[in-house]
Amino acid sequence: MRLFQLCTAAALALALPALASDLTDAEVRKVDKDGARLTLKHAEIRSLDMPPMTMVFRVRDKAWLDAVKAGDKVRFKAANEGGQYVVTALEVVR
Repeated sequence: MRLFQLCTAAALALALPALASDLTDAEVRKVDKDGARLTLKHAEIRSLDMPPMTMVFRVRDKAWLDAVKAGDKVRFKAANEGGQYVVTALEVVR
């Protein structure tokens, strides 16, 4: 049991920096609560092979829209779901 716990802890310690590096820096340009969308001016999104640009994303969780406003710096993860780009993780940079 102890070996399992050590292996699990080691795996998490290795995975957390990788997860953090999957996040992309961006600035919120517009929040559309009715449409559940964010306009973000973002850095390169490596996971999507996308260069820096400003574009509109749908959000997986509408509650995130209450936590941000235009001008906020954020870090996010996005995915292409059925041809639409969706923010799947979002954190405000303080």
